[in-house]
Amino acid sequence: MIAENGDVERGGVDETRAETVMRRLRTVPPRVLGFLLVTVLLPMLVVVAVVTDALRRVAFGVPPTAVRLVLFLWVYLAAEVAGVAALAALWVASLGGRRSAWLRDMTWRVQQLWAGALLGAVRALFGLRLEVAGGDEVAPGPVIVLIRHASIVDNLLPAELVARPHGIHLRYVLKRELLADPCLDIAGRRLPNYFVRRGTGEAQELERVRELGHGLGPDDGVLIYPEGTRFTPERRARAITRIAERDADLAARAERVQHLLPPRLGGVGALLDGAPAADVVVIAHHGFDGLRLISDIWRGGLVGLVVRVRITRVARCAVPEADAARAKWLYELWQDVDDWLDEQFTSTVARAAA
Repeated sequence: MIAENGDVERGGVDETRAETVMRRLRTVPPRVLGFLLVTVLLPMLVVVAVVTDALRRVAFGVPPTAVRLVLFLWVYLAAEVAGVAALAALWVASLGGRRSAWLRDMTWRVQQLWAGALLGAVRALFGLRLEVAGGDEVAPGPVIVLIRHASIVDNLLPAELVARPHGIHLRYVLKRELLADPCLDIAGRRLPNYFVRRGTGEAQELERVRELGHGLGPDDGVLIYPEGTRFTPERRARAITRIAERDADLAARAERVQHLLPPRLGGVGALLDGAPAADVVVIAHHGFDGLRLISDIWRGGLVGLVVRVRITRVARCAVPEADAARAKWLYELWQDVDDWLDEQFTSTVARAAA
């Protein structure tokens, strides 16, 4: 089921057609030119990368990473160009968007192919492995999916864990900066999503997020990153300081959560209000920690990585309605994820020492 709210259908991006066109003129041509350039130079880039990997292996013991990054860059640019071309062709085939239901369905399918291609490339090139527990907890919808955010790579997990295997049409709460990616821009604004514009009035933002939860059916879900951004110890400390200024009890709860940022109550609460029949699915994952930037991947952290995933489901009847009780419930939920992560970190250290 697809909500018919116009603001949500356009991703909540209230701009003129001219502004949209100007942004895409800034983002699409560089991807096309980059793809052509990397394709032409690929043999030379691979040779340079192989030599670089050999030198780094001898000098620093770093696993071969440069050649993997070069090849992934080509795959990423190819996926961007192919994705934009496919999305443009679908728009033409839909008679300029007049066959709206067909266009949304086909756009969702292209979205899954795009995300699958990128994660498939990471698996093939870097030897990434996923070990998933609780995969059968995802379906059926409607569901509100809460997932931790630790890395530039974990953005690809929802399509792999929720959308493709279970046919769940996910709606996303995303930051507005991601419109700089052409495929996310075009597909994301065709489908029900909301690109959050931070710092421009919380009440309006929360209302748009609430609208995103409207009309969820048995094949639908909506996803939010409760932390709002990727974890770092510095961000955790700053978040706890801000919480302590207005709520000492919540700050004490946040202090006990060691491996995650405190969950932001506003967005999760808005989705719970907007989708009153939806269960809550929580996706915890361990392994991507420390891979926030490309420089972290450059140091070899992604090579041969095993990522463990735990998926749990909370029945809607177990979710409190009152704000104070709901805040306590969400922190307890996040504490459970943190406890699981602590077990994973401890077992990883033990295996390394064995």
